[in-house]
Amino acid sequence: MRHRRTLTLALLVVCSSLAPWPAAGAPPSRSSESQAEAPAGPAVNINTAGVKELMKLEGVGRQVAEKIVAYRDAHGPFKKPEELRKVEGVGSGLWERNRTRIVVK
Repeated sequence: MRHRRTLTLALLVVCSSLAPWPAAGAPPSRSSESQAEAPAGPAVNINTAGVKELMKLEGVGRQVAEKIVAYRDAHGPFKKPEELRKVEGVGSGLWERNRTRIVVK
């Protein structure tokens, strides 16, 4: 019986050392979801950015950037970042990927 307990304890020690536990003091790993929310670059002021700077936003090509500038010229400066969604071609996906980077000043 004593031999069985020793063997069981030894197996537990070996198995626990194989478990994928983070190292002591190691920062927790980030999931792909939290990485997707992280900004991919510097902030972009949609009231002053030109076409080239707007194209630095993820998913914004030349046509959408030109539409953003045209909308701003026709309607005046954006009062809050969410107003960007009023621009044709700026859908919820593009907004969600970039919302932490979009600012108005």
